[in-house]
Amino acid sequence: MALADNAGCAKPSEDFPFPEIIELNVGGQVYITRHPTLVSVPGSLLWEMFTQKNIRSLARDSKGRFFVDRDGFLFRYILDYMRDQQLVLPDHFPERSRLQREAEYFMLPELVKMLAPKLSKQNSLGDDPCQSDPEELSPNADATRNLTSASATLSSAVAGGPGGAVTTSVGAAGTDVRRAGFITIGYRGSYTLGRDSQTDAKFRRVARIMVCGKTSLAKEVFGDTLNESRDPDRPPERYTSRYYLKFTFLEQAFDKLADAGFHMVACNSTGTCAFAHDQTDDRIWTSYTEYVFYRE
Repeated sequence: MALADNAGCAKPSEDFPFPEIIELNVGGQVYITRHPTLVSVPGSLLWEMFTQKNIRSLARDSKGRFFVDRDGFLFRYILDYMRDQQLVLPDHFPERSRLQREAEYFMLPELVKMLAPKLSKQNSLGDDPCQSDPEELSPNADATRNLTSASATLSSAVAGGPGGAVTTSVGAAGTDVRRAGFITIGYRGSYTLGRDSQTDAKFRRVARIMVCGKTSLAKEVFGDTLNESRDPDRPPERYTSRYYLKFTFLEQAFDKLADAGFHMVACNSTGTCAFAHDQTDDRIWTSYTEYVFYRE
């Protein structure tokens, strides 16, 4: 079917080095958009990239697509904003602060303002339909809220209130309040076992470490090492089984859980022989293992 506008078929020239349709590789995610979209905000980083005449200075991937080393999943909101300068986010969007950081990197000041927390006249967060979840509030505000709660608990205990015991520990640095809950770590591994079963097994190949549990707990424990790309819009109080870690060392995951006060309470594993090598009789085994951690 012929296009109404022949600009999409125009080839790059010296005066206009970029094609009408541009393919981008942003952090491994591929986007296809029009050149006018990328230069719709003058002064932005994308405008600077795609208005220069020296096209060879831009990084490309192995397939010739322009490469940008940023969060590929959050870039979809950047691109949406570039199309019509409007911001539309999903309900209970948990990545607001990270998206604001991306907007700063791409030099989009108006988008940065839209993403900034709004304050009411009482110096509190206003009613913003796209506002961050409680986990996204600043550390100072969080510490103030926790300290206020701890003070109320202490006052109740001193006054002989119900329960009598203080369950919140207060240290020199402030209040240490940790939520109880479960986190399950799962992984699929494979190893090769020799014919006589006496030789050393070639082991352990871990392709990916999965994380299951409450979203807020997973983010608290693993922080930036948690890959949320398969479930990016999950609210903090909901559960997920689609997160995985950016590293493949089980011991590193265990260290982070131990540092956060978790203890292993259960584990299980299954193993199957995938196939045997015809010439060497080596057997390739695959396994799936889960470790369940709990924090009181």
